Amino acid sequence: MKNIGIGLLFSILWSSASVATKFGVQSAPPLILANVRFFIAGILLLSFSYLFAKDKAYRLPRKTEWKQLALFGFLNTTFYLGLYVYAMKYTAAGIGSLAVSTNPLIIVLLSSWWLKRKPRAEEWTGIVLGMAGVAVATYPLLADSYTTLGGVILLLISMVAVSAASVYYATVRWELPNLLINGWQVFLGGAFLLPVTLLVSDFSTTRLDTMFWGSVLWLSLAVSIAGLICWFYLLRLDTVKASLWLFLCPLFGFFFAWWLMGEPVTIYTVLGTVLVVAGLYAGQRTKFAGRA
Repeated sequence: MKNIGIGLLFSILWSSASVATKFGVQSAPPLILANVRFFIAGILLLSFSYLFAKDKAYRLPRKTEWKQLALFGFLNTTFYLGLYVYAMKYTAAGIGSLAVSTNPLIIVLLSSWWLKRKPRAEEWTGIVLGMAGVAVATYPLLADSYTTLGGVILLLISMVAVSAASVYYATVRWELPNLLINGWQVFLGGAFLLPVTLLVSDFSTTRLDTMFWGSVLWLSLAVSIAGLICWFYLLRLDTVKASLWLFLCPLFGFFFAWWLMGEPVTIYTVLGTVLVVAGLYAGQRTKFAGRA
């Protein structure tokens, strides 16, 4: 029951990010929201790691590790989350959650290219179904101005970026604890994004109101810290079973978007979600069968 509870908590927290972002960008430009979130999450994680952890593994990174953390932080935080937050200003919250659920499918494709392995037929099937699902769910929202085509394109580019970050992460033999890796990559990613934020953001439109700080604190504490702690816990138990919890993210994501933001749930929403979940299953069917 404990593991099920943690899995459900992860799915809920992870799928809430798009709605929290949508609230935040109503009070501040997207990159300002992103930078404040990254610095808060990074400082809290690093402070906890160095002040309270007694294990000797909690040390400063070495020269090679700084390079690895910088590249991972650029891909996973600067590029992915920077684009994602910006895209969410022009994209429905439900579509944001649905798009995130396609990450395992894109990771399969990028892993095949990286390892020079030809993707299996079921992997291609999963990718096609997943992308079709996003397209179907997005279609009616384009007409109703909940979503723009440019926002969807930015969102999909961000999905490729985070998938590339995941593939890179898997190729590195990390010696640092997960908390330090996450703390440094978020902090460094925020530092890389800061010059762009200062250059293109209109600070005069920023309102440091309850909505802004509520969004920032939820994204920092609930998503970037609590959500990732749950995810790392699930990964340590079983990587394959952990990925099953991603299947619930579109369902929770559309529920939060409907409940908190009044976004419509239509037959296109349902059909698109079914296609994405079917794609996730098809793309990882071999993995699941191997553990049966």
